[in-house]
Amino acid sequence: MTDRNHADLRQGIVDTCKEMNRNGLNQGTSGNLSHRIPNGMLITPTSLPYERMRSEDIVAMDFAANYQGNHRPSSEWRFHRDILRARDDINVVLHTHSTFSTILAVHERGIPCFHYMVAVAGGNDIRCSPYACFGTQALSDYAVNALEGRNACLLGHHGLIVTAQTFEKALWLAVEVETLAKMYVHALAIGEPPRLSETEMAQVHEQMKRMGYGQAPDLDDVGDVPRAMPQSKLAPH
Repeated sequence: MTDRNHADLRQGIVDTCKEMNRNGLNQGTSGNLSHRIPNGMLITPTSLPYERMRSEDIVAMDFAANYQGNHRPSSEWRFHRDILRARDDINVVLHTHSTFSTILAVHERGIPCFHYMVAVAGGNDIRCSPYACFGTQALSDYAVNALEGRNACLLGHHGLIVTAQTFEKALWLAVEVETLAKMYVHALAIGEPPRLSETEMAQVHEQMKRMGYGQAPDLDDVGDVPRAMPQSKLAPH
């Protein structure tokens, strides 16, 4: 059975859930959050409002679905478990019913590469999975498939999932995807926006990769780049 400690991770789950409500990503008891631990995960309890949640309310589960805690785990524990088992590159699974992501999800509509920031989710689009009832293995299977090669997906007629290595990155990505969803919904009022090409998106991915490695975003064939120089040599304003 999993260890019931991990006090910092437990508090991190509580703090992140409350931040989800503060920034409008979530409301009430909808949405859920998990973090990997050895041989399992910590996950939010079912049907407990975030404003009442404490670190001791977080549930520990192993990947065989045994749990320890004062509450039952979230009804969506299956897709948290299955995503973490399928993706050893991530530690956090965040699920929310954010408004504009859910608007697209109820139309079973993903987010195409209408804007270059779609690349932050790992690909050239953000997929929407087919519908399956909440809490079911079918929903989990659809979610795992929709997240292949991606760090975010929409769930048909349901909401949003993002994955990341840390709580901070998961929250950031959820905000970015919700912002993209909002822009896309508003853009559709004018008409279906044009897409960026595969070549254009490949350049975006490459420049984002370089920034992730701490390099300048400019590609190697760009000569006109900013160069650091001593403060004393900078011209006065």
